[in-house]
Formats: sequence, structure tokens, C-alpha cells
Amino acid sequence: MEKIWLKQYQDGVPSEIDADYYSSLIELISESCERFADRTAFINMDKGISYRELDYKSTEFASYLQNQLGLGKGDVVALMMPNLLQYPIALFGALKAGCTIANVNPLYTPRELKHQLNDSGATSIVIVANFAHTLEQVIGETKVKNVILTELGDQLGGLKGFVVNKVVKYVKKMVKPYDLPGHVRFNSVLSQGLANQYVKPQLSGDDLAFLQYTGGTTGVAKGAMLTHRNMVANLMQAGAWLDPCLKYGEEVVITALPLYHIFALLANCFNFMKYGATNVLITNPRDMPGFIKELEKYQFTALTGVNTLFNGLLNTNGFSDLDFSHLKLSLGGGMAVQRPVAERWEKVTGTRLLEAYGLTECSPAVTINPLSLEHYNGSIGLPIPSTECRVVDEEGNELPVNTAGELQVKGPQVMKGYFNRPEATDEVMKGEWFCTGDIAEFDEQGYFRIVDRKKDMILVSGFNVYPNEIEEVVAMHDKVLEVAAVGMPHEKCGEVVKIFVVKKDDSLTDSELLAHCKTNLTGYKMPKSVEFRDSLPKTNVGKILRRELRDA
Repeated sequence: MEKIWLKQYQDGVPSEIDADYYSSLIELISESCERFADRTAFINMDKGISYRELDYKSTEFASYLQNQLGLGKGDVVALMMPNLLQYPIALFGALKAGCTIANVNPLYTPRELKHQLNDSGATSIVIVANFAHTLEQVIGETKVKNVILTELGDQLGGLKGFVVNKVVKYVKKMVKPYDLPGHVRFNSVLSQGLANQYVKPQLSGDDLAFLQYTGGTTGVAKGAMLTHRNMVANLMQAGAWLDPCLKYGEEVVITALPLYHIFALLANCFNFMKYGATNVLITNPRDMPGFIKELEKYQFTALTGVNTLFNGLLNTNGFSDLDFSHLKLSLGGGMAVQRPVAERWEKVTGTRLLEAYGLTECSPAVTINPLSLEHYNGSIGLPIPSTECRVVDEEGNELPVNTAGELQVKGPQVMKGYFNRPEATDEVMKGEWFCTGDIAEFDEQGYFRIVDRKKDMILVSGFNVYPNEIEEVVAMHDKVLEVAAVGMPHEKCGEVVKIFVVKKDDSLTDSELLAHCKTNLTGYKMPKSVEFRDSLPKTNVGKILRRELRDA
């Protein structure tokens, strides 16, 4: 289709980018660390690390992986930690060694962790000790041989007790005893790496940078294969869009979303590294009063998040008293930005809350609203440079303006496929077009809007939740006969999970069932309500009608 959206591009934004500008992410890391050597790269809990230090320490980490563990190109390293200074060091270090990263939510249950480690084939993991008890329960059933432990409060040697006390609400539990033979401490890794020679690997754009896990449009979590070229392309696309607004070596970005989430990984970590920004890592954004105290310390120029985060800040005492005079970019993604939140955000901060749209399979950015947009318009924006979007009917025929159909995406940021799942890849890739599973329409100017979802995926505060997984966990309970999980509208979270259950044993209670779910599902996947029924609606071939339950 004609790229009608190009006419709406802000002055200076190109229609195409060079997806091969960097041969790999290693080139970006090296360039930024050299160019902005004396500038603070990351800050977390009052301790900062310069770009020069980041370069040295990540190289030491890479050297350890290469020399002590014998890892390199093709080996998968899992990272399981919240936003800490150790994360970018381990992230950049593993990439420098030529390894592929598998990001893991640190709040995963043993069942969830086991699946991701086994599916990715990870042989090594970097994990915060506070979550080591989860790994301990499943490590014998995985291929993991190497465990690198770091303390939640061990910010490279300082503030240990103070920091742990600040984030105890995040972890909910203090460190439990764990039994992980052969594990090594993070600081020891850096020391050992320093004693050996680092060798830069030969990487191309086609080499895998990340196995970023997602349920896709349906089903169990799958590893989206994101190559170095995918990530570089999306980095260049986002940069082209933001260049009219951002200045090199002057930005301070607030990173409240976890870096293991694809949105923060690309938008905050890599994108703002390219600009030589100071990245303020927030470990526990759920502690809103504590979050606001952190914001008081910095003249921040950019903040990204999801609708629930922005809404939470707006409704916390003290936020409206902050100094917003330096803020020039507020970017919302992961879930729909609600009009009341966007309008109130603009009133309080004096800046527009721009909505963007992306998917893990697209590295992730697909559309963004122009920085020149005067007010919230309810759209997900325009396709970014070198990106094509189209809307199709059930037969794959392109649809005209203002007609709803499935949104498909084509561009250099689209994944290579799902790891070891060719059939699942074939389901979503139609030639070069990725089928998003979202129902959208576009107007005469090329602005796209999400109307509905083709599939049953539930979106909770920007995180994908897949009914199949919830139903599988609930069905594990021996008192459950049938179950269906659906997403229900929620003012703060966008959607929450509700389960409809047919009992096998009349003694089953909702509290008993929720306790079972808590053991097997991380927090955002947890059902918020249970409704018991005598039967569930089904098609004539026996398929449960989730939509009928949701619309009832």
C-alpha cells in the first residue's frame, strides 16, 4: 500500500534508515563508551557508573565468559535480575562475548523458569541471590552449569545493607538458603575476567542477540529470535524519530520498566545509550512514594512507561510538586494509553504523553506518534521509518482506510522467527509480513488505531498474559474439571485475568484455587477473580468460547 503516513512525518525524520549502520550491538556499545567516556551511564540507588567504567567492567565480564566458562557465539546466557547496575554490565558483557541473551523475569515461579531455561537451552545464568531459591528448585532439570550470583544490595561494592532495606518491598522475601554448587559471585567474575585477555568475536547482523520470550499471539512462551540487525534497525528507527527532540550527551532518562522487558531494553537501554544519556534505573517502581523521592534527585528529560505507571504517579502525593521544567519526552507503550491519563499528564507535567505500539517480535517498535503532535489523539501513531503496515481481511486482502482488519507489519526489525518452532513461525509470518493478531484500522493521514485483538491474549499493565498458560495451571488442580481464562477491563491495569471454573469436587473454593495459582504463576498473571459455573459455553466441536464469557 502507499505509505500515506510519510506526509505526516515531522521535519527531519527520514523515510528510511540504514539497518546495517552498526555491524552488531557491540559496535554501538564501543562507540558510546568511547564518545561519552566521562559521562555517567547508569545510576541506581545513588550509585553511578561512567561509560568508561561500564566499558571496562563489561569487558571483564566478557573475558570471564570466554576464558573461564568457554562461552562464545551461539551460547545462551540467561539474565534474571531487576533494574540494577549489574544488569547492563552483564548484558553488554555477554553480548561482547558473542553470546545470545535470554532475559528472565526475576519473579518467575519455578515452573515458568524451568520452561524458559529448557526452551532456550541456556547453560549459564546471572541471577540475584534473593531469587536463587527459585533456580535451586529446577536447576537439576535444566542444562544450566554456570551460576553467577549477585546480591540485591551489592552495587559493585557499596551501600549493601542500606540498599537491601530500600527494596525489600520489591522482593517480598529476604535471601533464603540455597544450594547451587559451583556458583560464583559477580564481583569475583569481574576480578577473574580482568586477569585474562578479551577477544572481540566476529559477529554479523544475522547472529542472534536475544531470545526474547513472548507467547506470540497465543500459546506457551516462545523465544523470539532477535538478531543484531533487528535490534540495530529498531535502534536506528527510534533514533530517527527522536532526533528532533533529543541531544547527544545531555539527556537523563528515567527507567522504571524492567530492562528485561523488550520496551525498556530497546527504548531506554540501547536507544538512550546511543545518545550518551544518563540512565536512572528504578528497581521498585511499585513503591510510588519511593519512586517520587528518586525523581526529586534528578533533572530528568525523558520518562518511558506504561499507562498504569503514569496513572500511579499522577495519583501519588508529591508527584505534581516535582520540577518538570527539563522534561521533554514522555513515551507510553506496552498497553493502550488512556485519554484521561494522557490529558491529566499533559496538564500536570506540561508535556504530551506520546503513545507508541510495538511487539516483542518487532524488536519492538512499529508505530509512534510524532513528537510534534499537539494533543493526545487516541492513535498508536504512524509507522516508523523503513516500516510498512497494512490491514487485511481473513483472506489476506488489503483493506482500505477506516476499515478494521488484522494489522500486519514488515520491516528490518521483524524477528527471524520463533526459536526451534518452525510451525509457530509459519503461523505468524506470511512471507515478509508479520501477523500481529491485533485488529486495527487507519485513517486518511496514516494514523493507526487498535480496535480489538484477534486472539485471546490478555494485556495486564503492558505484559502479555496467555489464556492457555493460565488454563493449564488451573487444570493442574485435581478438583478442577474445566477452566477458561479471559481478560476483563480494569481501570488501572487495562485488563486483569478472570477464570471461569467447572468443579470436579464441590469442596473446591476460590481461595484454594488462587493459592494453587500463586505457586505456579508470577504476579501479573494471577487471576484476580474466580467464577464457578456448572458448564462453559462451547462450539459444536467442543471449543470453549472465551469471547462469550468475556462479553457476558
